[in-house]
Amino acid sequence: MPTTNYPQIDPLIVDLGDRSYSIFIGSQQLAYSDLSVHIKGKQVLIVSNETVAPLYLETVTNLLHDKHVDVVVLPDGEQYKNLDTLNLIFTKLLEQKHDRGTTLIALGGGVIGDMTGFAAATYQRGVAFIQIPTTLLSQVDSSVGGKTGVNHVLGKNMLGAFYQPKAVIIDTQTLDSLPQRQFSAGMAEVIKYGLISDYAFLQWLEQNNDSLLNRNPEALRYAIERSCINKAKIVSADETEQGVRAILNLGHTFGHAIETFQQYQGSLHGEAVAIGTVIAAHMSHFAGWLSKSDLHRIQSIFRSFLLPVTPPVEMTSTDFLALMGRDKKVMDGRLRLVLLKGLGQAFVSSEFSQEDLELALNNACGEL
Repeated sequence: MPTTNYPQIDPLIVDLGDRSYSIFIGSQQLAYSDLSVHIKGKQVLIVSNETVAPLYLETVTNLLHDKHVDVVVLPDGEQYKNLDTLNLIFTKLLEQKHDRGTTLIALGGGVIGDMTGFAAATYQRGVAFIQIPTTLLSQVDSSVGGKTGVNHVLGKNMLGAFYQPKAVIIDTQTLDSLPQRQFSAGMAEVIKYGLISDYAFLQWLEQNNDSLLNRNPEALRYAIERSCINKAKIVSADETEQGVRAILNLGHTFGHAIETFQQYQGSLHGEAVAIGTVIAAHMSHFAGWLSKSDLHRIQSIFRSFLLPVTPPVEMTSTDFLALMGRDKKVMDGRLRLVLLKGLGQAFVSSEFSQEDLELALNNACGEL
């Protein structure tokens, strides 16, 4: 039976010394947030997209009645997460003569958050920005931790910077307008936290599948908070991914290869991560670390949240290997992968067997 008790969680802080910031989570945050308290100057640029702006731009603008607000609305889609689109943000900033005291506000999903953060990191060598994520994936993952950037035709997120926001404001009511496919894609990142280090949370997700798919407000709030707690703890320990933070990339190396192969116009990011995580689980099983029952359990939980578990039919193991060779996780010519020693026990390794890697890819692509 689904669990109906959703424990209360204290306010969240990403502890990074003098660059620490709070994550505000709750219903109607956009209606009642004191947004101006996080903004020191008078100038603000809101960056949104064609899907989100008609829904929430007016609400956010009304919170900034004491500021000079400019807006740039970008096309919606991962295929627009590139330098050409990024330049539209810089052009608006320069046209409206924004100075170093300006604040950028990212109002949208992960693409908007990543591009706005990168623009903030580089405009006049760094200005403030605030994250207002409106998709489940961005609320539980990309808005927290300071990873910003854009894609290149040869690889995902290859151009970017670590740059922390001043605050993250998560209004769970924005998920009411999220299409089912986008919602399920966000759940891939939620499931990830259970798989890498929080087995109790993974069990909770299995038990509360129906409540989450039906978007029960309290279940959603708890899932988002628990995910952000897991990410904030890891980011606070390893901001620039020199060690433990790398486990957050479970499934991402395989997933990024899928997105790049499809030129960012096929699988959603969360869908690609789900597929990639299942490939990593297969590889962990072939290496003798993960039991067959745990492998099947991983496949089952992704399927239960309406996520794919196999790569695009047109993609081969050779395609994967070629694209993964250009991944950011390649160090000194060796690919690093996040693998599983068990449920809730992720680790990073470059000391894996090429045979196990190829076996996992051949299996995933139906080439055995």
